[in-house]
Amino acid sequence: MKARLSGALALGLFLGAVTSNAALADLATPEQKKACTPDVYRLCAGEIPNVRAITACLRRQTANFSDACRAVFGG
Repeated sequence: MKARLSGALALGLFLGAVTSNAALADLATPEQKKACTPDVYRLCAGEIPNVRAITACLRRQTANFSDACRAVFGG
């Protein structure tokens, strides 16, 4: 459970970091979380629960995001 919460926190931080919308910079929307949380587990599971490592991993993996995750970022 703690690792799952850490993964969700990292996802929120990452989503805030890659978005340019100021409102999203503070917290990921429910749609973003729903679309991208599976990508955290698929692409960066080995980094959980290290939030910084998850964020760095996701930044490296943006080209491998699922269609659903990519869609919430307009890409």
